[in-house]
Amino acid sequence: MFDLPFGLAGVVMLLLILVFSSLRILREYQRGVIFQLGRFWKVKGPGLVLVIPGIQQMVRVDLRIVTLDVPPQDVISRDNVSVKVNAVVFFRVVDAEKAIIQVEQYLVATSQLAQTTLRVVLGKHELDEMLAEREKLNMDVQRILDAQTAGWGIKVTNVEIKQVDLTESMIRAIARQAEAERERRAKVIHAEGEKQAAAALLEAAQMLSLQPEAMQLRYLQTMTQVAGDRASTFILPLPMDLLSGLVGRHASALTGAPPAAAAPGSDKAPS
Repeated sequence: MFDLPFGLAGVVMLLLILVFSSLRILREYQRGVIFQLGRFWKVKGPGLVLVIPGIQQMVRVDLRIVTLDVPPQDVISRDNVSVKVNAVVFFRVVDAEKAIIQVEQYLVATSQLAQTTLRVVLGKHELDEMLAEREKLNMDVQRILDAQTAGWGIKVTNVEIKQVDLTESMIRAIARQAEAERERRAKVIHAEGEKQAAAALLEAAQMLSLQPEAMQLRYLQTMTQVAGDRASTFILPLPMDLLSGLVGRHASALTGAPPAAAAPGSDKAPS
């Protein structure tokens, strides 16, 4: 092999060091924002990327979905109830250039914006809406965050309110309210049942009045239900026509007027 001069060997060694130090490997979910002499040049990746040392600088950006935990926030609802609410935000970088150039630290900025937006949105709703319409509130917070972070190259995919913490006094008040609501429903159901029963009895009475024999049969059936197998009560049916005749004769004796003629067949006992 040929011996290289010492100066030439040093130059070759320096070039090899520069080449190896300028190589960067970016994974599939990473992008590299390249700055050349302090000015934005282009976005590279994934794969093998060449960055000239001293002239170019590269900033790595992760394009995967980031899970951001929003710490508990003190929120005062529209009906003046103090609660603590925490949430989780899912977002990803869709434009690496904007995420690096437009905002200093997009993770910190998104976290602070999520906390502020959560307090503002929930403060416009009442406590019952926070507890019952959580899906609607999630969509409202996600829409506002997505609109404000679009200029940063960030897409907010989802927002989930994890927990709404109430004070002990408020929990007891909600329990009393739920108990009162259930009592109200029970009373309404009972009154509705009485109304339906009264309507059914009226309809049955109208049907029985069409045929006197049906009324008599129903009377006898009722007596069998009252006088059971082991009952000591005896019930003797007495025709109402006979009673009306006796009452008429007694009234005639008191007034001196002749008794009214009895209707034909009225002295017969019911069958």
